[in-house]
Amino acid sequence: MAYTCQNCGAEADKPGHLCNPSSEGIDCKFCGEKDVAASHVCKSKLASLKYSCESCGRLAMDSAHLCKPAEIV
Repeated sequence: MAYTCQNCGAEADKPGHLCNPSSEGIDCKFCGEKDVAASHVCKSKLASLKYSCESCGRLAMDSAHLCKPAEIV
């Protein structure tokens, strides 16, 4: 695996799948912004976010993109 979570030690091939990845310099595939943090939220997608992960707090438009989704009310 290429990335390791600095909080819990989980490993993943993509840094966006970890709450605190070990490397910096992630480029956002949605808005194109360079060198963003794993917690980056695109301004244009903010209104569309409907779910958050109860495990790490990650946000998503679709519950399938989260390991433990909860609807944002």
